[in-house]
Amino acid sequence: MKNFADRLKKILLIIELIFAIAFIHRDKVLFFGVVALDQFTKALVVKSMVPGESIPILQEIFHLTYVLNPGAAFGILSNQREFLLLTGAVLILATAYFYPLIKKSDACLRYGTTAILSGAVANLIDRVQTGYVVDFFDFRFWPVFNVADIAIVVGMGFMIYSILFRLDSTKIEEVQR
Repeated sequence: MKNFADRLKKILLIIELIFAIAFIHRDKVLFFGVVALDQFTKALVVKSMVPGESIPILQEIFHLTYVLNPGAAFGILSNQREFLLLTGAVLILATAYFYPLIKKSDACLRYGTTAILSGAVANLIDRVQTGYVVDFFDFRFWPVFNVADIAIVVGMGFMIYSILFRLDSTKIEEVQR
């Protein structure tokens, strides 16, 4: 466990250095909170379960199922590690580049972007270390997922809501100037 903690500290330090340049305090808390919660829950699953093991929490409704996902969401692009790593790196760089514009915009858009980025980074950490992502929330009617996936979906919801209902085109023009 000490080895894992040391690796996690190094990864978080690198991430903090990247985001210290562009992000304000609340965004950092959201970002690091999601990454830490995701990595912590995955470490618990890896330590206490074996791949393929399923523990029923609510019979036929919700299980904890340890799945090693070598692809993206829902297992698409399975075994395309290099492509997924490159995509994750591009997402991080694009967000860092555009964040000065985003942080001047609507809070929902900013927090949505941060949530998506934190989920992408958390899953990218898994891909870099092992080549796959640990998934474990299993509702039986939906593909198995993890905390990072939740952050990505919720973040996307915040962004869509902001774009459709909160952003004013005049504000967007002001931000672009």
